Amino acid sequence: MFFRSSKQGVGPWMIVQNKLAYRLLCKTRTAWTVFVAVLLHSVALSQSLLVSPTDTLVRLDGELTESVWQRAAVAGQFTQNFPNDTLPALNRTEVRLTYDQNNLYVGVVCFDQNRNKRFVASSLRRDWEWDLNDNFTLYIDPFGDRTNGFTFNVTPLGVEREGQLFNGERVATEWDNKWRSFVKVYPDRWQAELMIPFKSIRYRQNSNWFLMNFARHDLKNNQRASWRRVPIAYRISALAFADTVRFSTPLPRVGTNISLIPYVSGRIDDYRGEGGAYKPGSNAGFDAKVAVTPALNLDLTVNPDFSQVEVDQQVTNLDRFEIFFPERRQFFLENNDLFANLGFEQSRPFFSRRIGIGRDTSTGVTVQNPILYGLRLSGKVDKNWRIGLLNTQTARQSSRGISPQNYTVGVVQRQVLGRSNLVGFFINRDASSVTPGLSRYTRIGGVEFNLLTADNRWAGKVWGHKAFQEGQAVNTTQDAAHGLLLTYTSRNLMLEWSHEYIGARYNINDVGYVARRGQWGFFPKGGYTFYSRQQGGLVSHGPGFETRFYRDLTGRLLDRELNLFYSFALRNTTEFGGGFYSYYTYLFSAFDPTNLDGKALPAGTDYRIKGGFWFLNTDRRKLLTLQVEGWTGGYFNGTNFNVAPTLNYRFQPYGSFGITAEHNNIRLPAPYSSASFWLVGPRLDLTFSRRVFLTTFAQFNNQTNNTLLNTRLQWRYAPVSDLFVVYQENYVPGSFQSKNRTLVLKLSYWLNL
Repeated sequence: MFFRSSKQGVGPWMIVQNKLAYRLLCKTRTAWTVFVAVLLHSVALSQSLLVSPTDTLVRLDGELTESVWQRAAVAGQFTQNFPNDTLPALNRTEVRLTYDQNNLYVGVVCFDQNRNKRFVASSLRRDWEWDLNDNFTLYIDPFGDRTNGFTFNVTPLGVEREGQLFNGERVATEWDNKWRSFVKVYPDRWQAELMIPFKSIRYRQNSNWFLMNFARHDLKNNQRASWRRVPIAYRISALAFADTVRFSTPLPRVGTNISLIPYVSGRIDDYRGEGGAYKPGSNAGFDAKVAVTPALNLDLTVNPDFSQVEVDQQVTNLDRFEIFFPERRQFFLENNDLFANLGFEQSRPFFSRRIGIGRDTSTGVTVQNPILYGLRLSGKVDKNWRIGLLNTQTARQSSRGISPQNYTVGVVQRQVLGRSNLVGFFINRDASSVTPGLSRYTRIGGVEFNLLTADNRWAGKVWGHKAFQEGQAVNTTQDAAHGLLLTYTSRNLMLEWSHEYIGARYNINDVGYVARRGQWGFFPKGGYTFYSRQQGGLVSHGPGFETRFYRDLTGRLLDRELNLFYSFALRNTTEFGGGFYSYYTYLFSAFDPTNLDGKALPAGTDYRIKGGFWFLNTDRRKLLTLQVEGWTGGYFNGTNFNVAPTLNYRFQPYGSFGITAEHNNIRLPAPYSSASFWLVGPRLDLTFSRRVFLTTFAQFNNQTNNTLLNTRLQWRYAPVSDLFVVYQENYVPGSFQSKNRTLVLKLSYWLNL
């Protein structure tokens, strides 16, 4: 691995050149040698890309005919990241940059030797999946911390995607902002021009350099390549390997940067099939984005409406613990890593999906509770400091016994030791009145240290949190939680150790998410990858293992999971593998393995089971693809056969039709109930253009005795401005008698002030 200085733009080639120049000087003092040495040194110093401002208008037409493109320095000579990170890319890519007082411009030429193969494009819908599309990607790290940044992507069909970079390489594609692009396809290449407003990215004042990398996903040839080499073991988005891009003049100071996004909506809810009412209604509100500084953003929302957000997919629930569903609501997503990455995935002190839900005290059913307003201040104070402040207020629903709740989260992050950081946070939920079954307040404080080395080999975190609740005496251990994670990744080897302690009184599920309390958890895993040196069908293969151990606070073993597997990756993008599992489970409370309220296995019993599992993903470049996984073997005191296929046909570029299914055939001895579960979901995605999209999916679930239909039409009539028409209905399977139905119309507009 090589580390490039964010200030000097130093890379391995520069180091080699400097050493060569020095050796030449030592061998002879002739003028010719000195000339060669100076020349080599000058070449080395020019490795960073120098960008000059444009003196002409840049028209977004994909032709790159303006004189500024002809004079601009070229970033080329891309190196593969996959399948062989020591070879140059099959197809040449050239990138040029320029800028003016308002925008950064990127000109891209993606040459194509084999146009007899068509591009792979999932659809015309924005925010597509990176792995499933030919595309060009720009990665920007404005502060040079190699940890946070932005990404902008475009496909050969001109479909855009953007996201925020966090944790050095992860991408949050939920982030939206205004920018433009234009793509033109020629017989031997495709060209793109990108115009990214400086208002859309956050950077320090008077900046004259960014860290950047450029990547090309040449999916039809199954290659990933980048301007600055990224080793195969790491994501191509890894900012550890970005290089310096210098601007010949300081970037402009961004002026007033305020965006207002008002909306109006109308809806009809019909719950008469469940004995409820027919209820029409309307709503209005707005979001606002205010750039407090070029790198610090204030987001406001008043009476937000999330009706256009796609509903959670139904799942077959065979778990003894609460299922985690990710956040999808737009207001909570920008700089979400500051708030959502505290703790571990299975033990998060703050989980924003808790905001806006309540329990109807008359029925015991969880229902939506309107959010009156929300405020979020987040971003960079300078290169080393990031902050996040979130405050939201929910409404009172007296008829349902739901009291208003205020949620406040404060996070401070300090960059240390290069790419690592220290985090301190405080979370507070406060109710204006007492709700049955819920304490008046919950408060959580904690500190974390996140490790990320310069070469990406070592990553991890160590954290400690403490909870405080009304009427609960402070206990130094039972109210606390802590954990440790350490990961080592090299070209072939990946090893990870993590463990956590969750106190028995760490009751935070009104603001956070904890699957288990009063336990120790240990989660070691690892793998080894062999890369083929041949040009045949096999790219890589290797073994791996994953384990999970849970013990109660007395040391008793509660659960042990051991998975051993071997996987293969082929050059045509096919992947397959299989393995063996061995589990031990001790039931500390009664549990029905079918989750149907049948006869439960008694508490105090334990079970040792074994079985096998497998997976297959066919060539994702084909129009017809299959993804399937399954397992069979022991399941508590019986057996289960599980298979989960997804068959998808892509009629590019206008969309796809797919069917996802899952079948569980649970066989238990008498007197316990066996069960055969089916979850079947056809889905149709249509993209009539880059502005009009239709998504329709249905799900039949015989475990919950429900059939769900959801249809969403989206018209993006202006940048980041949408008209949504959403229809959703739940039916009784078989008779298709309606349980409830909802029709929503929502109009929003993004206005820059």
